[in-house]
Amino acid sequence: IDIWNLRGKSVPMDKLAPMLIRRALKGNFIAVVIDPIYKVITGDENSADQMAHFCNQFDKVCTEIGCAVIYCHHHSKGSQGGKKSMDRVSGSGVFARDPDALLDLTQLEIGDNLIKQQQDEATCAICKNWISRFNKNIDELCSQDDLVTASKMLDIAENALPKQSYMLMFNDIAKSNKAVQGRTAWRIEGTLREFPKFDALNLWFDYPIHRADTTGVLKDCNFDGDFNIKGSPYKKNFSKKKSESERKQEQNDALETAFSGAEENGQANVTDLAEYMGKSEKTVRRYIKEHGGFWIDGGEVGRKDTDKVE
Repeated sequence: IDIWNLRGKSVPMDKLAPMLIRRALKGNFIAVVIDPIYKVITGDENSADQMAHFCNQFDKVCTEIGCAVIYCHHHSKGSQGGKKSMDRVSGSGVFARDPDALLDLTQLEIGDNLIKQQQDEATCAICKNWISRFNKNIDELCSQDDLVTASKMLDIAENALPKQSYMLMFNDIAKSNKAVQGRTAWRIEGTLREFPKFDALNLWFDYPIHRADTTGVLKDCNFDGDFNIKGSPYKKNFSKKKSESERKQEQNDALETAFSGAEENGQANVTDLAEYMGKSEKTVRRYIKEHGGFWIDGGEVGRKDTDKVE
């Protein structure tokens, strides 16, 4: 692996290509990786003809050096779950049509329950490791159910380990929990021109290594920032229309939050509430009337349990 660091010295691709060819021609390289291409891009990213000319530089490098070219590009703005993997790339559609193989890496949203599950698994593994150091017949101390229950393993470890060892084990668990908390999840999908399509690959990123999810816990995770997705990553599962009571409760909660943020000395202005909530003053006045817990006098609003009454 030969790294050519161009940080602070990057040039447009049309000028970089001949320099790159001269540098790599005698190296017998099997691939050239350009990461990221927005540092060397020439022309308007959204212009098809300009980006076609830009991508032709990669073909030139391939032909002259006799190797593959791999380039790294970024997503467009916004959530990506509703798009096919080839449509998530930023800029012109040329970037989706030009590559022979397109691999898309998208972050997944992992909830608190999944993080807690991962921490419990790590805790069980650490406890088992420490207990086995002092007890060769660990199967006599731990049942199969115990081995996958964090609270049970902690209790067993407390009884089986010397106090100092138990404290050292706790330090290992604290470090592991912190590492799991900083773990992120990703999904690789591909659009391949000359090979059969492969199933999406889910990964854990434990800095600095990506590890495949061998347990399948990430299979049903949504893309970060997207709505709930069920089955296919391209089909959104929109919830049923909210009931009247749910709508009313959300409306009241929004009003309460806005009033708490805008009030001074127990009162707030309708204009300020409207701006805070992103609603019209007419809508805010309706919210106040339907809430029933506020008085309104002209443009001033307060709670009914204050000295002033409606």
